[in-house]
Amino acid sequence: MRHPDFHPRFTWAGLLAGALVCACATSATDGSGTAGNNGGAGTTGVAGNSATGTAGTVGPAGSAGTTGVAGNSATGTAGTVGSAGTTGTAGNGGTTGGAGTMGAGGTTGQAGRGGTTGTAGRGGTTGAGGRGGTTATAGTTGTAGTTGAAGTTGAGGCNNPPAAGPLVGWASLNGSTTGGGSATPQIVTTLQQFTTAVMGNTAAVIYVNGKLAAGRVGIGANKTIVGVCGAENHGHLSVNSNNVIIRNIKIVGYGVGDCSLDPSYDPNVGCSSGDDAVTVSGAQHVWFDHCDISDGTDGNLDINNGADYVTVSWTKFHYTPRTDPTGNDNTGAEGHRFSNLIGSSDTVPADVGHLNITWDHDWWAENVNQRMPRSRRGKIHILNSLFTATGNSYCSNAGQDAQLLVEGTVYNGVKAPFQVTMNGIISAPSGSNLFTGTSGTTTGSGASFGPTYQYTVEPASGVQAAVTAGAGPK
Repeated sequence: MRHPDFHPRFTWAGLLAGALVCACATSATDGSGTAGNNGGAGTTGVAGNSATGTAGTVGPAGSAGTTGVAGNSATGTAGTVGSAGTTGTAGNGGTTGGAGTMGAGGTTGQAGRGGTTGTAGRGGTTGAGGRGGTTATAGTTGTAGTTGAAGTTGAGGCNNPPAAGPLVGWASLNGSTTGGGSATPQIVTTLQQFTTAVMGNTAAVIYVNGKLAAGRVGIGANKTIVGVCGAENHGHLSVNSNNVIIRNIKIVGYGVGDCSLDPSYDPNVGCSSGDDAVTVSGAQHVWFDHCDISDGTDGNLDINNGADYVTVSWTKFHYTPRTDPTGNDNTGAEGHRFSNLIGSSDTVPADVGHLNITWDHDWWAENVNQRMPRSRRGKIHILNSLFTATGNSYCSNAGQDAQLLVEGTVYNGVKAPFQVTMNGIISAPSGSNLFTGTSGTTTGSGASFGPTYQYTVEPASGVQAAVTAGAGPK
């Protein structure tokens, strides 16, 4: 294709130069014809600039000078050769576009979580090519641009959650609790996607990414639900099916600072008319691990209707301050900030022989008033857990025929660590637990069950530091 800077007038200029040379060849005075001088080299045509760095068109060569007219001598001097056209200077190459800047990769998170992948680093611009010199001297080669430094690649994005810890307690017995097993994880980012993904009994692993809108969601059987990228579920979760694992997620009930925010709230009743943040009803083999559960309107995590083989580990429970001022079941300034109820009443036949639950490295924290837990019927093990809910009414209750075993646990700045009612039993091995700044009962009331699963009681002296650092999502 002809270069856009090509000009045909260069050819006519060359021919005119040759003709002028011819006209200037004359005879010598001695009568001998002098040969015409050779034409000088034509100048190099100027190169055209191009955004894409296309070389300039080479100028045409000058015409050779015509042979001089013969003089009186026998041999005429040859005419001067016309100047050659100057070679076009190479066009300046366009600079190479810079690549995108490479962001720094995220650091590797605790327990296997990687940081986000860095974006590509910016490459240096390519140095401009040297301008060609005249015919005699070669142009200088341009200096190459510096290559941009590569960004650090993260060790995996936040969609890679930390690995699950060891399962300890009741949920490890009678076939254990496996959830969705080795099913390929699917990522959900909306309430509708989450609601659909957890339905049915097919084994599934669901990664919840980000904060879901508030809603009511029922979890089907054989599901593993894992929070990633700071996941939050708002509203109400119900677990009525077997073999469910929920871990590494923040779960927030409807009653954040105000029970009337709950769609189920009845002002004629009060906060207890609303939903729990989580309810486990009739399900067996359920494991909550590294969760943060707060602001349930009725309770944070209630377990009832014959549910069994449940472990709650490394989970924090707390409330936003609120009151419960209206309704026939109102609790006034206590705000119905009642965290965990085991067994919904004294007259549920399905509860007999069930409601066996392990609380392992859990934390009852700010603004919880009572039910940490409040228990009926079951064999309940509180292991290496922490109570710091100052201003509370009471902590751990053994109610109707319940047996509580409390080991390696810290009660710090709370009232009534132990409460026993209706033939309940609390067993607290001497020297196993640590009580600091407490008031009320701190001694057991009898001998309870002996767990048949394997576990280790860590010294209570190190429990507060371990639980405050390790409980909740990672």
